[in-house]
Amino acid sequence: MQVEDCLFCKIARRDIPSEIAYEDDEMIAFKDIQPLAPVHLVIIPKIHLGSLNDVTSAHELLIGHIFGVIRRLAEEFGVVESGYRVVTNTGTDGGQVVGHLHFHLLGGQALNAKIG
Repeated sequence: MQVEDCLFCKIARRDIPSEIAYEDDEMIAFKDIQPLAPVHLVIIPKIHLGSLNDVTSAHELLIGHIFGVIRRLAEEFGVVESGYRVVTNTGTDGGQVVGHLHFHLLGGQALNAKIG
């Protein structure tokens, strides 16, 4: 299920153009339009989950798949050896801006605690 007015659902439907790094039937990864590092991808499930709070045991395979792809993207974008960060924000106080579960893959430079 997707939500009509959700920014990331619109990207997954290709209603909004983005620079796609990876896509399959369950997820999509695209370059962040305001990158915080040389490598900054946003990875989302195509189904609408508002945040980590909406993830249940029914989503275990999906989340595992997403993290497997994140690892492959880190290799493809050349940050496996130097290191990278995977971030997800949950809720307003957690810094979540878009109400659709998403993960940030950041790398390509030394990351400090302020990034992510």
